[in-house]
Amino acid sequence: MEAVQKDHWYFVVLIFLPFLKVAVQQKEIVTVRLEEGMVLNCLCPWYGNLSMVSWTKIPDKNPVAVFHPEYGVAFSHHYRERIEFLRTTPMDGSISMRNVTHQDIGLYHCSVQTFPQGPWTRNIQVEDLDEPPEEDEDGAEPPTPEAINADTELVAEQSSNLTVSCKHKHNATIYQVILERMPHGEPWGIIGVCKKVEGGLVGEDYSDRGRVSCTDSLDVSLHLTGVVQEDGGFYRCTFSTDAGVQTTTVLLTVPPAGGFSLSLYMMYVYIGAGASGLILLIAIVALAVRHKKRNKREEYRVKLHPSQRQTWRQWQRQ
Repeated sequence: MEAVQKDHWYFVVLIFLPFLKVAVQQKEIVTVRLEEGMVLNCLCPWYGNLSMVSWTKIPDKNPVAVFHPEYGVAFSHHYRERIEFLRTTPMDGSISMRNVTHQDIGLYHCSVQTFPQGPWTRNIQVEDLDEPPEEDEDGAEPPTPEAINADTELVAEQSSNLTVSCKHKHNATIYQVILERMPHGEPWGIIGVCKKVEGGLVGEDYSDRGRVSCTDSLDVSLHLTGVVQEDGGFYRCTFSTDAGVQTTTVLLTVPPAGGFSLSLYMMYVYIGAGASGLILLIAIVALAVRHKKRNKREEYRVKLHPSQRQTWRQWQRQ
């Protein structure tokens, strides 16, 4: 019964939170770097009693976490076992976050309910300050295909299945891999991230085509099902290691329908090779049979009596 009541108060708070009286808000938005174990500070400067702390992610006001002195803490499913209230002082509503991903980027709203002065709020922006820009800030044109050196070139026909893999070739400790795609004539865009965090491996899939997977060694693969011509372009893996940043680039070419077909070309090659081999075998057998017949005739001629050899030669001329 007590557990049911605790869940009940959590949902009641989330329902009536927008209707609480206007809070005193710290106008300055603080920026925090997206990193493992990042701390979102929400320390109320007032004296008094803390009634409750709530965290939401805006603009949709998605619930993140709630702390209540009597009922304890509650977390939404996505943040469960990843967030901890620090509680360094009685008026501290700060939280720390682990196993972070790029989905944790955004604007967070902290609301501290106090007595007798009322609510105090703060907004914190979480950004990935190390993330490569998705487009050039100065408006420069994206690089031309001729200016990009591909480490691997792949050709796939339409409607086939294909795996685009990036494997690290250097001896270094890898912490994070970012998989990007650059369609022809367009800028680079992130489609997947793999990173090592405390307690395991975290993979993020932003691709609307295919499925991004990570291995324990942080080799990244993009699995494409039913390849279309729009899948063609450059794919780049950026490895963040203890020896610096290293990249691997793959060029995928998807010929138009009715054009060059690799499987059809290989089928013609196999058919041609098989036919040539069969013709050669028949020719060899025919020569062997002919040679054998000639030897038998010669042996028969030698065995004839001299008086019969003249008759044998006349019979051969006929």
